[in-house]
Amino acid sequence: MSSVRMTDDHGIDADHEARLQFLTWDRTPADIESPEHRARQAHWARVAGASFHPSAYVAAEAAIFTEHLVLGEKSWIAGHALVRGDVEFGAHTTINPYAMISGKVRCGDGVRIASHVSIVGFNHGFDDPTVPIHTQKHESLGIVIEDDVWIGANAVVLDGVTIGRGAVIAAGAVVSKDVPGMAIVGGVPAKVVRYRGQSAKGDAVATLGRLGTLAKAQLPEVLAAYREGGDYVSREADGQVRRSARHRNDAIELAAGFDSLPEGLDVAATLAELQALQDPVSGLFPDPHRPVAPGQATRDDGLALYNVLSVGYAIEVLGGKPLHRIAAVELDANELCDWLDSLTWRERAWGAGAAVDAIGTALYYNARYFSTGRAREVLFGWLAMRQDRATGLWGSPTPDEGLLQPVNGFYRLTRGTYAQFGLPVPNAERATDSVLLNYRNYGGFSGPTYTACNLLDTIHPLLLCLKQGDYRRAEAESIARAVIARAEERWVDGQGFAFADGQAPSLQGAEMWLSVIHLAADLLGIADSFAFVPKGVHRTRAVGIGL
Repeated sequence: MSSVRMTDDHGIDADHEARLQFLTWDRTPADIESPEHRARQAHWARVAGASFHPSAYVAAEAAIFTEHLVLGEKSWIAGHALVRGDVEFGAHTTINPYAMISGKVRCGDGVRIASHVSIVGFNHGFDDPTVPIHTQKHESLGIVIEDDVWIGANAVVLDGVTIGRGAVIAAGAVVSKDVPGMAIVGGVPAKVVRYRGQSAKGDAVATLGRLGTLAKAQLPEVLAAYREGGDYVSREADGQVRRSARHRNDAIELAAGFDSLPEGLDVAATLAELQALQDPVSGLFPDPHRPVAPGQATRDDGLALYNVLSVGYAIEVLGGKPLHRIAAVELDANELCDWLDSLTWRERAWGAGAAVDAIGTALYYNARYFSTGRAREVLFGWLAMRQDRATGLWGSPTPDEGLLQPVNGFYRLTRGTYAQFGLPVPNAERATDSVLLNYRNYGGFSGPTYTACNLLDTIHPLLLCLKQGDYRRAEAESIARAVIARAEERWVDGQGFAFADGQAPSLQGAEMWLSVIHLAADLLGIADSFAFVPKGVHRTRAVGIGL
C-alpha cells in the first residue's frame, strides 16, 4: 500500500514533518541540516539561551522555554515535549513526546527519557501554613542524571535527586531519593528492585574467586618484582620511588593476607630489625630511611606516627610485640587535648585523622602488651565533643577539595579508634550521608582520582557505619559491587595493582587494593569468596576495649 507524500508551500514533506514530532529517531542528516531546522535552532539560541551540537535535532513542535539549554551530540527532543529552566543534555540523549523537563536539570550521555516523564528540578515552598503556597518562594536544588540512564513512561523525578550511572527507572515510579548506579527502581516512592546484571552477587562471587586465586598464585612473582638485594623498594602514592620501612611491611602484609610469608623471610631476624626501629624513649617508630628533621618532635613526624601502624602491625603479624610502651601517647587530659586541638583539622583533616589513628593504635599496644592510663577515655571523650553533628565527620571541608579531606580523615580516625576497639560510631547516618555525597561529588571517582586511598576511604566508613544499621545500604552495596567489577581489569600480571589509575603497579597499590576488595566483599557479605584477608594495617577485626 502506497501513501501520497504531501508538501506545504515551502516544499517541506508535511507527512514526514508530522512523523518527526512523535518518531523523532527517524530524523535524517537532511532533516538536521534543513534551513527550517537551523532557523529554529537559531531562534532558540536567541530567545532561550540554547546551544546545540551540529548533529542535535529538535522537532518543530517541541516547547522550549529556557534561560540556558545545551543539547549534545546526536541528541534530540521530540515534538510536544516541554523543556524549561536551566537544562543540559549530554550526547546521545533523547526526550520523547510529552515529556516535561523543568528547573535545573543536568543529564549525562546516553540518557533515555520516555513519554510523559516529569523531571522537576524545582519545588514550591510550603512550610509556612499561614502563607498561600502560590506566594511562597521556589527553591531549586537541581537534578543530576548520570550517563546511560533509562527513565520509563510516566515516571516522576523530584528536585534534589541524583540518578546514578546505568540506572533504570520503571514506568510510573516516583523518584524522591538518590538512585544508586546500575539500580532498577520502581514504585511510589521508588525503591531498589534489583541491580542490572544481577545475579550481580553471583558475578561478584565469581570475580572474587578468580582474582583471589590469581593473586595468590602470583604472590611470589609480585613480591620479587619489588625486591632489590635484601630490601623492598616500591612506588608510593605520589608516584615516586623511595626507600622506606613501609615497603617490607607491605610485603609482609601482602603475604599474610594469603596466610603465607615472603619467600626466604627470616622471621626471627626480621622481627629483631623491626623491633629495633622503635625509639625507646617516645615508643614511636621513626623511619630509618627518612630521619626526623632536626629540632622536630618525634610525634610531629608523619612517618614516625604512620609506622606505629606499619611497623607495629608487621611485628604482630610475625608473632611478636613492640619492645617498649609508647610513652608519647600516655599524656594527662590537658596535654592530650592540646595535642588533638593542634592538629590540622581545618586545612588538612586527613592528616589530623592519621595522627588520631596512630594515637589510638599506640594506646591499643599499651593496653594489650604494657600498661595504660586514662588516655583512651580522654581520646574518645574529645572525639565525641568535637564531631560535627551535621556531617558526622571531624574537620572542615576545603575550597579546593570539598569534603574529601574530612571524609578521608574519617577513615583514618575511626580505623584506629572506633573500629579497632569495637565501639559504635556516633552519628553514623550523617557520616554515611557525607561519605556518599563526597563519592557523588567526585563522580564516583575515575581516572587519576580512582585511587586505593579514595576507595578505601569510601568503603571502610560505609562498612563501619552499616554495622549499626541498614541506612542507605543499597547505595553502599552498589559502590562495593562497582569496586569488585573493576578489580580484574586493573590487576597487572606479576606486578599487582597500581595505587591509582595511570600509575605503575606497586607494593603499596597491591596491598591496599586487595584490602579494598576484601572490604567491598565484606560489605556485600561475600568475604569468604576472596582468598585475601588483611591481617595488618587494613584489618577489620575489632580487638575490643576490655583488654
